[in-house]
Amino acid sequence: LTLTTGVVRDAATGRPLPGVVVQIVGDPAAPAVTDSAGRFSLDLASPVRLRFTRIGFAAAEIPAVPGATLLVTLTSAPQALEAVTVTALRGDAGAPLSQTRRSEEDLEARYSGQEMPLILATLPSITATSDAGSESGYTYLRLRGLDQTRLNITLDGIPLNEPEDQGLYFSNFPDFANSIRSVQVQRGVGTSSYGTASYAGAVNFESVALAASARGGELQVTGGSYDTRRVALEYATGLRPSGFAGYARLSGGATDGYRRHSGNRSRSAFLSGGYFGARNVVKATVLSGFASNDLAYLAAPIASLDADRRSNPLGQDESDRFGQTFLTLSHTIALGAFTTLATTAYHVRSDGDYDVRIAPDLYNYNLGSVWTGLLTTVRAERGRLTLDAGAHASTYRREHWAAIRPDRSERLYTNAGRKQEASAFAKTTFVAGRTTLVADLQLRGARFAYAPDANADVAPESIRWGFLNPKIGITVRAAPRLALYASLGRTGREPTRTDMFAGFDNLDATIAAFIGPFDRVRPEYVTDLEAGISHETAIAALRVNGFWMSFRDEIAAIGQLSYLGLPLRKNVDRSVRRGFELDATVHRMGRLSGNVSAAYTHARIRSYADDATGSVYRNVAPLLTPRITAAHDVRLRIAPMLQASVGGRYSGRAFLANTGDADFVLPAAYVADLGVRAGTDRRNLQLVVHNIGDTDRYSGGYTDGATSYYYVHAARHITVTARVAF
Repeated sequence: LTLTTGVVRDAATGRPLPGVVVQIVGDPAAPAVTDSAGRFSLDLASPVRLRFTRIGFAAAEIPAVPGATLLVTLTSAPQALEAVTVTALRGDAGAPLSQTRRSEEDLEARYSGQEMPLILATLPSITATSDAGSESGYTYLRLRGLDQTRLNITLDGIPLNEPEDQGLYFSNFPDFANSIRSVQVQRGVGTSSYGTASYAGAVNFESVALAASARGGELQVTGGSYDTRRVALEYATGLRPSGFAGYARLSGGATDGYRRHSGNRSRSAFLSGGYFGARNVVKATVLSGFASNDLAYLAAPIASLDADRRSNPLGQDESDRFGQTFLTLSHTIALGAFTTLATTAYHVRSDGDYDVRIAPDLYNYNLGSVWTGLLTTVRAERGRLTLDAGAHASTYRREHWAAIRPDRSERLYTNAGRKQEASAFAKTTFVAGRTTLVADLQLRGARFAYAPDANADVAPESIRWGFLNPKIGITVRAAPRLALYASLGRTGREPTRTDMFAGFDNLDATIAAFIGPFDRVRPEYVTDLEAGISHETAIAALRVNGFWMSFRDEIAAIGQLSYLGLPLRKNVDRSVRRGFELDATVHRMGRLSGNVSAAYTHARIRSYADDATGSVYRNVAPLLTPRITAAHDVRLRIAPMLQASVGGRYSGRAFLANTGDADFVLPAAYVADLGVRAGTDRRNLQLVVHNIGDTDRYSGGYTDGATSYYYVHAARHITVTARVAF
């Protein structure tokens, strides 16, 4: 070993930089850190590449040989401060998590106007359903068979799940994917986050990085089958000499939908601007959307689908209108060479109404909510130790009221729910040679209070929940490009308002007596063991993991909908989900690139009592949880200005009820899309043929115990998108 020394300086001022982490690329051993004079030293046995990193500066890599004396300069990069909260919630790339990341390039290659759940459906263990059968409108995803209310969903660290029912309707933010820089999906309890519990997993979105974006804009125009059309215009200022940067996107779209009267008309805006100093970043964001949908939330019975595959049991007069706006203001500061502090305040308003035909009347249900929160994250790095800590508090109020059309001024009832929650977490990461140890602890509390209608003859009621969610993990770097990991965690989650209200929107004396007190539905808990292996080269990356999720008091769907079209659920004492997942990415192999994923899930409910029949079923598979899922997205560069892609998704057979009855199943199906893109990165035309095999596929469904009802996947159809950058 020979001593190699050097000095690191600020490229702009020439001053020495203390606190710079100096590490051998590909070697996770303990790094060196520059002292107050910017000096460092390392013992080297052979030529290597050294990587230099410090908060607020762009990372740099240079070659080094044993015995050399180096002078290194780092350039100030305030955009590095922009993603502090995202980094704290996601964890490092080598964190002991079962995770999949997709970059802006990956998302753009697949995007032709579809809602986000359909884009994520190529990731391991994810299935997606569309009410309308096509790419726009209400779409939902499930992870390992669990619905998306069990997912923690964030944008730049800000929680997106509505607190009351813990759901997120992506249709309220059309063209959302156009403003996303990257997405990470954590499977299992993952790492601590803000908002709804990460019960089945977490989906972390990162928006466009203002300071890293080049100056310029883009116009997108889409047209396709079922009178589908979309226009999106975006512009980024880039980082100006004054330190300011901005980004804006305006979008509008409409479609008739695949199913009868399942159309969608929507518009959205994403506006973001900020000041980026050497040690401070101040950033404001507005995300606003409005959508009007012709409703198709009910599946169609098989007999109707045999007669008309586009059948929709809802009438033409049933529609909805919803708008939602997120306002955020964040400040990030580098407190020193090793520590950053990020604080974000957010305010959300949403309102809308929807129609439900309860013969002979057309009922109109209304929702209006106000949601305000504050979160703060601190990240400290010192040699081999990294600490991430955060706290979050929010208050939320939603009003519910109903009327009968055409006279909406005469309310049948008005009630309101208020929910407050607070949480705090601390995560530590310690590097010891080739081993990384992680410990994570979250404390979370929530309170829900119900204010009934003045004429309901029931008293106000409230309930509190508290959760302590610990996680530990270890990653061992067996070789420079090969890592083994394992993690164990436990988390709990409170029931939603719909769970506690048994699907009712308003409680009066009769209904309240029927459903009982709020604590009738118990919180659900999961203990999750994850273990896997990852291998990455310049050409490809492979991740394989196994999981064992043991549930206590899971709030399981029973396969039926309420009169408002909401899934009904109840506690089951014991259940388990275990299996394996694979995610492979080819960065570039000649002219080929793409992703392949697959998953095997063995899920069981120990004992399930069917309330309708009184029968008890033991060791049965939970509904809508296929044993095998797989997906691929392969891209071939045919010529410098011509690229083709084939994306496909396979979902195995799944039950529609928790009874194991083979008469009520969602059949296995495979659907593939063919894409062709011609042009340059700045000007191109993309044609996508969806469901190129014209497969008669169902994406979801349910049963009433006598009949199977299905949501259909659209027949073969096309979309064409033109992109012009300026």
